[in-house]
Amino acid sequence: MAIHIETPALASRAYSLRSGKDVRFKMEALQPSGSFKARGIGHACQIYKSRGARRFISSSGGNAGYAVAYAGRMLATPVIVVVPATTSERARSLIRSEGAEVIVHGASWMEANARALELMTAADAFLHPFDDPLLWDGHATMIDELARQGGRPDLVICSVGGGGLLCGVVEGLRRNGWADVPVIAAETAGADSYAQALRAGAPVLLPEITSIATSLGARQVCGRALELAQEHPIESVVVSDAAAVAACEDVLLEHRILVEPACGVSVAALDSDSEFLRNARSVAVILCGGVGVTAAQLAQWRAQFAAQPL
Repeated sequence: MAIHIETPALASRAYSLRSGKDVRFKMEALQPSGSFKARGIGHACQIYKSRGARRFISSSGGNAGYAVAYAGRMLATPVIVVVPATTSERARSLIRSEGAEVIVHGASWMEANARALELMTAADAFLHPFDDPLLWDGHATMIDELARQGGRPDLVICSVGGGGLLCGVVEGLRRNGWADVPVIAAETAGADSYAQALRAGAPVLLPEITSIATSLGARQVCGRALELAQEHPIESVVVSDAAAVAACEDVLLEHRILVEPACGVSVAALDSDSEFLRNARSVAVILCGGVGVTAAQLAQWRAQFAAQPL
């Protein structure tokens, strides 16, 4: 039984006209749990269940926790999700709606993660939100689908928080014979732990997350994501919160899909001065989704950033 669904690769006429390129959105926002996390988390939960796990424990700012809760319900397995205080009440409610127990602890994901690890027993499986090869293997299935849905793109754009999606995308490209397809790794300023790590040549621990894109709020990316920059053509692009919010509004207008700024950042990267983008004719954007936003919240952010340049 697959926890995730196959999602369409939607040709975006609006963004194709705007960019002069063939732009497709891989519609991960349509997953049952609202984001791409259903793939890797679902795959990992099935594996851990087959190995004898009797409970799933996770730490998450929202989307990963919701995916664990959903997978737990589908697999009839109890779930505990520890979230930081920054997690929206909507995200907490969604996690609870799947029958999971929600524990609020700490001001950041790192504090919530430490508490989740303290709860572990021998009967439990820990579902890390981004740093687990099982997750990367599950996330790679979106590229398997893309290979069946329209052929090889010249470029893939994805968001980077902790790096799990990036690791999965690169794994998927490799196993489909597309190891030369470059990837733009998109972040917002204030949650740009990957960009800073690339500049430093080593993992960088951000003192805090100052971006509104809290789903990108891993203060330090996983080590594998940093290694991949030495093995695969990856370009870091950092955009403003204002640009990410404007992209969310555009996606809602053009495609009737509501996504988080953590997803909008990948769409905003289509307007960046990227060398990879200049050289690409066809672009696949992972529209990764996210449940931590409402239409009212999006409108509030837009009003907040109205006077700021994109």
